[in-house]
Amino acid sequence: MTQLRDLWAQGKPVLNGWLSIGNAFTAEIMAAQGYDSVTIDVQHGALDYSSALPMLQAMRASGVVPMARAPWREPGIIMKLLDAGALGIVCPMVNTAEEAAEFVSFLRYPPRGQRSFGPTRVGVAHGLAAYARDANDLVLGFAQIETSESMANLDAIAATPGLDGLYVGPADLALGLSDGRLSPGFDREEPEMIDAIKEVLAAAHRHGIKACLHCGTPDYAARAVGWGFDLVTVSGDSRLLAAAASASVAKFRELAAQGEKPVAVAAEGGY
Repeated sequence: MTQLRDLWAQGKPVLNGWLSIGNAFTAEIMAAQGYDSVTIDVQHGALDYSSALPMLQAMRASGVVPMARAPWREPGIIMKLLDAGALGIVCPMVNTAEEAAEFVSFLRYPPRGQRSFGPTRVGVAHGLAAYARDANDLVLGFAQIETSESMANLDAIAATPGLDGLYVGPADLALGLSDGRLSPGFDREEPEMIDAIKEVLAAAHRHGIKACLHCGTPDYAARAVGWGFDLVTVSGDSRLLAAAASASVAKFRELAAQGEKPVAVAAEGGY
């Protein structure tokens, strides 16, 4: 996790990848592409803990910082993801300062929290003695801001001792702030949504913590960095796979319709 802190100390943004496919090879591929961190989505991803563990193992060789989004603010799974090797946790649906404090307590060993000691895999990956000594300062915790209630309690949440950042979930936030009038999605252009996103950014920085935004495209992510965001997530494995496959198929259909004779090419792997 020192890599992310080093980037922030240099005034540089963190580029975060996103994993929704429960597969170690997919995780290995994404981790090797140059992201600063990669987050496994255990909340909405097509995976569970038994998939997340080998994904964390597969990412180790790349040196990327491994993180995970927990399915909920529940101590068992948050502590288990940390024991498996996640060095940062994104917690969904944090609506109050009390919920934020509870989340932070799950990340830290006593006396700073209530995390149970048993770093089964992370102790192997990072060295048991070093991890036991440094874990409370090593692990990052991000509270996801995605409801009207969390916006109403923004400053109180941001002021939570031990919280490292606020993570904007624009899809749920659009639903929450508009009473369902706006459709969920990333890369918001509505003035009210941009104002809300910038409000989260300002609250995070007022309290000396990081502001993070989930984006759909690199263009929007670069724009968010221009606003001052410290971490941006750009798309994710399932969306990138779908986009690349769709573009490939569309190009073939276009050339075939123009009468171009497709050239037979062996599939990768020699088949």
